[in-house]
Amino acid sequence: MDIIVKNTKKLQGEVTIPGSKSHTIRGVVIGTLAEGTTKLINPLISEDTLASVQGCRDLGAKIDTSGRNWIIEGTGGKLRKPEEPLNLANSGTSLNLLIGVSSLGNFDVILDGDESLRTRPVQPLLDALNQLGASGISLMGNGKPPVKIKGEIKGGKTEVNGISSQFVSSLLISTPLAKGDTEIRVINIHEVPYIEMTLRWLDDRGIVYERNCDYTYFKVKGNQRYNAFEKVIPADWSSATFFLVAGAIIKDSDILLKGLDVNDVQGDKMVMEYLKKMGADIRIEKDGIRIKGSRLKGAELNLNNTPDALPAMAVCGCFAEGTTKIYNVAHARIKETDRIKVMTEELSRMGARIEEKTDGLIIHNSNLKGNKLNGHYDHRVVMALSLAGLIATGTTKITTAEAVSVTFPNFIELMRKIGANINKEG
Repeated sequence: MDIIVKNTKKLQGEVTIPGSKSHTIRGVVIGTLAEGTTKLINPLISEDTLASVQGCRDLGAKIDTSGRNWIIEGTGGKLRKPEEPLNLANSGTSLNLLIGVSSLGNFDVILDGDESLRTRPVQPLLDALNQLGASGISLMGNGKPPVKIKGEIKGGKTEVNGISSQFVSSLLISTPLAKGDTEIRVINIHEVPYIEMTLRWLDDRGIVYERNCDYTYFKVKGNQRYNAFEKVIPADWSSATFFLVAGAIIKDSDILLKGLDVNDVQGDKMVMEYLKKMGADIRIEKDGIRIKGSRLKGAELNLNNTPDALPAMAVCGCFAEGTTKIYNVAHARIKETDRIKVMTEELSRMGARIEEKTDGLIIHNSNLKGNKLNGHYDHRVVMALSLAGLIATGTTKITTAEAVSVTFPNFIELMRKIGANINKEG
């Protein structure tokens, strides 16, 4: 599928942001490990979250997704050997969390996914689990999926490279069910808010652990259990990013974003601060977050905690006066695509003055022109490039746009609702 985007002068209206992907997948995984019946209220229904559901079903959970709320009959940590390899499609979060969960079973599990997922490095997580008594190997010998896991982890001491926060979260979710206590040391830590999110889930479930102040050391008590729960999934700040940026770069805009919790631990709520630093008109109101078009100026933005925001903020940099520097976010290269490289290539095709750096981008104010662009099957790249199309002259065509269904199936519908000149093709 392609997206066709044309220059848009005005955006106005209200948008209810869908549930958080990161919270939904954590809820599915922890509900699977819990004893009893769990209820997730307002989960995100997308390809990524449904991949986690199928993976957990294959490990023994009974999950009913037929209604607006999801009902999970947990395993109590007593997992079932899957009959087939787990297919996690394009979901890196599901892959990494279920690698940890699979290490709790006394059997072999193969975890795999689509072509994109097979580019995602997981060796640091495998190494960490191997130190705890499991056996984890990359079947292609390249440190990437497909991987084979044989449990069960016993506890002990381990070290993990935190280049992806998902490696740390995987260990934190799984080790409470190990027989012994586990000590985890984290080197090269990134994306701290996502680790905080996992810890919030553990706190809510009464899991006992200790940590130091900079999240580089954890001691998790073993032989614990998860109890079933009922939880409302908060709205997704990562999805909200695209509407915040759209409102900021379209001069005649007035958008109210509903459903967001400014007190939630999601890292991408920092996008509000990035945009304010650039001069955006953002206000927290009783009914939601209001963003109005305004004159933006370039800024220096440290995106270490928010790598998913890089594609949209790169587009924002094209619109802002002067120069915008995005830095300390080299781990954006190990997402669905190398997002630093891809955004440089595609925005350059539109005439952007943009420089690729090892850990980020330097973007100069640019007059963008519509062109045919490659979305690289990356949902956040596709959505970001559609924002570029809104401020470009002429028509922009973005390929592989079906990728938006990974996290935000109704993105185009909601953009059209507030006046964006955007349509599906094919």
